Amino acid sequence: TEMKLPGQEESDISSASENVPTGELDSGPGSGLSPDGPLDTDSRELEVPKDPPLFIQLNELLGWPHAPEWKETGRWVLFEEKLEVGAGRWSTPHVPTMALPSLQKLRSLLAKGLVLLDCPALSLQELTEQVTRVESLSPELRGKLKALLLQRPQHLIQTPCTSPCWGSAHPREASQEEEAPLKEQHQNPLRQKFAAGAEAGAVLAGQLGFLEQPLGVFVRLRDPVVLGPLIEVPLPSRFFCLLLGPPTLGRGYHEMGRAVAILLSDLQFQWRVRRASSLHDLLAALDAFLEEVTVLPPGRWDPTARIPPPKCLPSEHKRLPSQLRVAKGPSVRRRTPAEDRHGRRQHAANPELRRTGRLFGGLVQDVRRKASWYPSDFLDALHPQCFSAVLYIYLATITNAITFGGLLGEATDGAQGVLESFLGTAVTGAAFCLIAGQPLTILSSTGPVLVFERLLFSFSRDHSLDYLPFRLWVGIWVAIFCLVLVATEASVLVRYFTRFTEEGFCALISLIFIYDAVGKMLTLTHAYPIQRPGSPTYGCLCQYPDPGGNESQWTSTNPKDRDDILSMVRKMLGDFSSVLAILLGCGLDAFLGLATPKLMVPREFKPTLPGRGWLVSPFGANPWWLSVAAALPALLLSILIFMDQQITGVILNRAEYRLRKGAGFHLDLFCVAVLMPFTSALGLPWYVSATVISLAHMDSLRRESRACAPGEAPSFLGIREQRLTGLAVFILTGISIFLAPILKFIPMPLLYGIFLYMGVTAISSIQFTKRVQLLLIPAKHQPDLLFLRHVPLSRVHLFTAIQLACLGLLWIIKSTPAAIIFPIMLLGLVGVRKALEWVFSPQELLWLDELMPEKERSIPEKGVEPEYSFSGSDSEDSELMYQPKAPEINISVN
Repeated sequence: TEMKLPGQEESDISSASENVPTGELDSGPGSGLSPDGPLDTDSRELEVPKDPPLFIQLNELLGWPHAPEWKETGRWVLFEEKLEVGAGRWSTPHVPTMALPSLQKLRSLLAKGLVLLDCPALSLQELTEQVTRVESLSPELRGKLKALLLQRPQHLIQTPCTSPCWGSAHPREASQEEEAPLKEQHQNPLRQKFAAGAEAGAVLAGQLGFLEQPLGVFVRLRDPVVLGPLIEVPLPSRFFCLLLGPPTLGRGYHEMGRAVAILLSDLQFQWRVRRASSLHDLLAALDAFLEEVTVLPPGRWDPTARIPPPKCLPSEHKRLPSQLRVAKGPSVRRRTPAEDRHGRRQHAANPELRRTGRLFGGLVQDVRRKASWYPSDFLDALHPQCFSAVLYIYLATITNAITFGGLLGEATDGAQGVLESFLGTAVTGAAFCLIAGQPLTILSSTGPVLVFERLLFSFSRDHSLDYLPFRLWVGIWVAIFCLVLVATEASVLVRYFTRFTEEGFCALISLIFIYDAVGKMLTLTHAYPIQRPGSPTYGCLCQYPDPGGNESQWTSTNPKDRDDILSMVRKMLGDFSSVLAILLGCGLDAFLGLATPKLMVPREFKPTLPGRGWLVSPFGANPWWLSVAAALPALLLSILIFMDQQITGVILNRAEYRLRKGAGFHLDLFCVAVLMPFTSALGLPWYVSATVISLAHMDSLRRESRACAPGEAPSFLGIREQRLTGLAVFILTGISIFLAPILKFIPMPLLYGIFLYMGVTAISSIQFTKRVQLLLIPAKHQPDLLFLRHVPLSRVHLFTAIQLACLGLLWIIKSTPAAIIFPIMLLGLVGVRKALEWVFSPQELLWLDELMPEKERSIPEKGVEPEYSFSGSDSEDSELMYQPKAPEINISVN
C-alpha cells in the first residue's frame, strides 16, 4: 500500500482560472522560503510563529562490506528529488510517496531508540560522540561507527564545470580541522534557492554488517550548526537522524530514511517536532501525520510513477494544531460575505465604487487618492525590471498600432491610416499615463471601437455624408456624454459586470476578429490568386548542402548556464512572438517576391487622406443639423466606450493582482472623455483601454519571490506600480512615426493573420468556450472542471445555451442594417444576467458566474454562505485549496 503526503491529494482541476481566496492562509507554520513573501492576513491573525525553511538530505550507506561509503541519494525541501545514478543528475521535483509499513517500522524503531532533543553539540565530532553513546554498542563497535559517521559523503553537485562533480571522490574520515564546508558546497547553485535563515536536516540510513540489531537515533540540535561536508549545501543543521541495522532483504532502511525525510519536509510535523519536549511529543507528531495520510490501494496505481507538484500548494489552515484552532476560534476560517468563492473581494467592498452623492464626487476622490501616490509613481520605476518592460511593451504597442492602423485604413478607404494610428497612440497614451488613475493601463485602438468606426464609415458612405466632419461631432458628443457619466458616478455600475457580461463581450469581439480575418484572406484569393503547380510566375528551389558544407561549431558550457540561456531564449520568443511573426512574414514576402497587397503608408508626415489638413473641418459638405443628429450615434459609442473602458478596468484592478495604489475608474473615464475631442479634431483613431496589452504590461512588471523550493512556483508579490514605463513606451512610439518608409513593406495578409490569432487566443481563454465544448463531449469523457462537481450538467448546459442565444442575437444584429445599435445590446447583457437570478439558484450562479451586489448582501440570510466558507466540507476545501492564489497572466501581446 502506497500513500502520499497529507494534503497532497492529486487534483486534476482543469479550470486554472478558479482562484482560492487571496487572503487565505497559505503560509502555515514554518512555511515560506523568502522573507519577502506576500503578507497573509490570516497568518497574521493567527499569530503563528514562522519557522525557517528546512532542507533535508538523505545520505545512504552503500558498498558494505567491501568499501562502505556515504552517498547522497535524495533531498527534500517541499518536494522530493531523487538521485538518478545512471543519468548522473537529480530528478525533477515531485510529490513524495512512501509505503505505509516504512512509517510503522520507523515509529517502532524511534520508540526503542535514542532521542536527543536540544542536543548541545557544536560540531560533527561532538555530534558523533553523542549519537554513538548507545548501551547496546560495545566500545569497539562504537569506535567503528564513529569512524564511519565521520567519513565524507559523496554529493552530486552541479558546479561551473562541463560535467557534474562529486563532492568527494574518495571517502575518508574528516578530521576536526577539515570540518569546514568544501569549495563545491559553496559553489552549489542550490544555495540560491534558500533565503537567509534556512536550516538543514541530515538523514543517514543503510545496512551495517557489524550491527546485530537496528539502531535508531533522532537528534534536534539546540543551536543549528554547519556539520562540515555532511550536507551538500553549507546550511546550519537543526535535525539529525541515524537509521542503521543488520543486512536485510529489500531496501527497508532506505525507505525508512525516506520516511523520516518526508516527515521533516511536512510543515505540520516540522512545526510539532521543533516544539517537542519528549519522546512522547515526537511520537505524537508522527501519529498526527499518520492520521492525515491518504492511502492508495495496491494494484491500482504505479508506485514508480512520480506525481508532479500541484500548481498551488494547499492551505495549511485546516492542519493547524488543535490548540491554535481552539484558541482563535472558527471565525478565522470563515469568509466574509463580501468575498466570493475564490476569496476575491467583491466590487461592493471597494471604496472607489461607492457613491458619494455629489457631482463629480467620485472623480474628486480619485484625484485625492492618486495625488498622494504621484511622486512614488516615478520613484518606483527606478528598477531594472522597468527598463526591460519598456522594450517589451514598446514592441507590442507598435505592433498593435501597425495592425489596427492598417485595418482602420482599409475600413475607412484611407481616411485614416498607420500614421494617424502612431501619432494618436503616442499623444493620447503619454497624456493618459501622466494623469490617469491607473497608469498601468495602455490606451490603444480596440476591436469594439474598430468595429464601430467601420459601421460609422459605412453609414456615412451609404448616405453620402462627409465622414471626418461627421465623426468630429460624434467625438464631441461622446466627450459630453462621458463627462455626464463621470459627474453622475456611473462607474459604480461596474459592480454589475460579472463574468457573464465579460464573456459575452469577449466572445463577440473575438468572433468578429476571426470572421473578418478569414473573410479578408479569402477575398485576396480573387485579386491575388494562388499560383498552381507548374506556373512560371513563381519558383522555389530547396537544396540541401553538401555533406561537408554545413558545419556547426559548439563550445562546451556549463549545463545549468546552457539551460538558463535556453530558458531566456524561449521566454523571449514567446514575449515577442507577434513582432517576430511580422519580421518573418515580411522577410519571406521580400525573399520570394510575392505579389501581395502592402500596408498603405504616406511617404511624408501628413494625413493619410490626400488633400486634407491635420485639423478636420467642423461641417465640410455636411448640413449643419448633422452636428445635432450626431448625438444619436455618439450615445451608442458612449455606451460602447464605457463598457470597453470599464470592463478592462475591472479586469486590471482585481484584488488578486495585489495593487496597492488603488484604481481610479472615474478619473480614467474622465481622461478618455477629455482626449476624445482632441483625437476627433485631428482625425486620429479613438482610444480606450486595451485589455490584452495592459495585462501584458502588468505581467512584465510582476514581482515574485526569488527564493523558492525546487518544484515550487515563485510567490507572487504584486505589481510594480508606476507611470514611467508607459510614458517611455509612448514617447518611443511617437519617435517611431519616422519609420513610415519601412512600414510600407508589411503585407496586409500578415496583419490579417495576427488578428485571426488574437481572436482565437481570446475566445479560447474564457470559461464559456469550455462549457460550449462540454455540449459535444460525452459525460464520461468530460474534463474534471470544478463547477461540474457542484452544478448539475443539465443546468450547466442551460446556462451555456442562454449565453449562446445572446451571442447569436448580438451577431444577427451586427450583421443587419441595425448594426450601429449593437452597443445597446451589449449593455442588455447586464439585464439578461439580472434576469438569470429567476432561473438559477445563487449557488449555481456562484459557481458558473459571480453574484451581483444585492445577492452578495443577501447571502447570510439565505444560508448560502456556509456552503462556501472554509468551515464547510473537507471535500470542498480540498478542491478550493488547489486553485492558484496568484493571478495567472498568460497573455500573448498582439
